[in-house]
Amino acid sequence: MTFQPRMQNRIEGFSVVGGMNRRNWNGIVADVWDVECAPYAGGYYVASDPRLFILLDLRGAGNSKVKLAPKSSGAVQDTARRPISYVPAGMELWADLVDVQFVRHLDVHFDAEIVGRRLMEDIDPKRLNDAQLLFHDERVLTLANLIAAECINPEPLHDLYGDGLCLSLIIDVMKLTKAPARKRSKLASWQLRRVTEFIEQNCLRNIRLEELANLTGLSQSHFSHAFKASTGIAPHQWQTNARLDRAKQLLSRGEFTLPAIAAETGFSDQAHFTRVFRKNLGTTPAHWKKAHVA
Repeated sequence: MTFQPRMQNRIEGFSVVGGMNRRNWNGIVADVWDVECAPYAGGYYVASDPRLFILLDLRGAGNSKVKLAPKSSGAVQDTARRPISYVPAGMELWADLVDVQFVRHLDVHFDAEIVGRRLMEDIDPKRLNDAQLLFHDERVLTLANLIAAECINPEPLHDLYGDGLCLSLIIDVMKLTKAPARKRSKLASWQLRRVTEFIEQNCLRNIRLEELANLTGLSQSHFSHAFKASTGIAPHQWQTNARLDRAKQLLSRGEFTLPAIAAETGFSDQAHFTRVFRKNLGTTPAHWKKAHVA
């Protein structure tokens, strides 16, 4: 299901110019808003997902203030010194704009769970819940302007471009660093024996990862990591090796043609068989047969 930001607001004095410019990527939505303002404009916003708010342009003699409560004095948000805010999910923000004629801003909403999966680790809840209001960062602004340009581009570039920019923006603002590598646990001896025997017996057909994981009672991801920690190779490579062992047995007997051996050992054709054989053993089946069969 495509991620859609969930946001509530009660505002007055704003008039959107030219409609909303929105791009939707995997777990991320970016909006660019061009807004004309009445002599007084303001209200409050609250979203169910974390978001970044970047003020890109502000015109007029007055100013924009961001507040945590409707009657607080707030702090001025401007494009030069304090254009960026990270707003955690559920945090209510109020804004007062006085004598501002025009505002352009970029909103980047994201689903923390989806982004965490894409980064292959959960985002630290403390980082998600700590607001960062009204700060300046030249690198973040550069990314924000590139994202905004892509949102309003009538002929958008490949999705990976805008998606990558938004991921970079989130990583930068939240200062997400690479987690230290974790030592993967190995399969128990009975699990490894059950899986390898199953692969040996069924190597000539397509074996699904789900089947192997079910044999061990582990999730597919956990099983894959544990199998490689135990054997040094991935499950599919173990199956390939089992097929090649069968092929070498048939080659050594000298009774079968290469197309027949390819079909017998589960390869799609002789060319596929030869390609896999050479990649894994460093020689072709024909040369291997000459070297090993008297």
